[in-house]
Amino acid sequence: MSTSETLAPVAASPWRRMRLWATAHAVDDFYQGIVPAAVPYFVLQRDVGYVGASGLALAATLGSALPQIAVGLLADRRRLPWMSPLGLALAGIGAGVAGLVPSYPLMFLSLLVSGLGVAMFHPPAGRDARIAAGGSATAMSYFAAGGSVGFFVAPALATPALDAFGVGATALFIPPAVLMAFVLLRHQRRTLPHAATAAVRTGVDRPRLFATLTAVEVVRSTVAFGVNTFIALYWIRDLGATPALGGTALTL
Repeated sequence: MSTSETLAPVAASPWRRMRLWATAHAVDDFYQGIVPAAVPYFVLQRDVGYVGASGLALAATLGSALPQIAVGLLADRRRLPWMSPLGLALAGIGAGVAGLVPSYPLMFLSLLVSGLGVAMFHPPAGRDARIAAGGSATAMSYFAAGGSVGFFVAPALATPALDAFGVGATALFIPPAVLMAFVLLRHQRRTLPHAATAAVRTGVDRPRLFATLTAVEVVRSTVAFGVNTFIALYWIRDLGATPALGGTALTL
């Protein structure tokens, strides 16, 4: 028997397996991070008050949080390869349109749609990313890190555009979402036969631990998103900083 016949095939590296999913996660969560960066410009340029600003943040948060349970249940029962690409596209389109519409209700609705897109992306993307990871914790760490990077860089990328062109510059960030959604949809269609035959792993439900982790995450997210929403406004209105410097504070 030759050496080539006895050697097992070399598996792709964790990064090669996850680079598409990590990038898609970064693009998707970018549109969560762009909301706190855009809020000061809604206040300064569209005469939205602090209560209205909190409402815009609420729209994005509720849209991304509450529907995820229903989306997760649906993703457990059906493959739906189009759901995560569609969610990614909606996340970008909703956030981008929010800076163009003339009225507060339409701003609220746009950010609600953006949040819904985020909710549509995460459960099926997480499921398919785990399949691609093949049980590798290292591979899944790339997927998780992608989301954090997207959220982190959003203020750094959005603030200069918003400062230069006004709140309507949110529309400049629609194309990345549409392009990434197209790439992801093509990938999903190519991998559909393999994913359909992948083994389904089962586990043991631990409802008390799950409830504890959920409560911790709710508190963490509430505090973090609340601070992120208003820290730039605090720097601008109370400390006399420029909007660009306020966006820098948000990034840091």
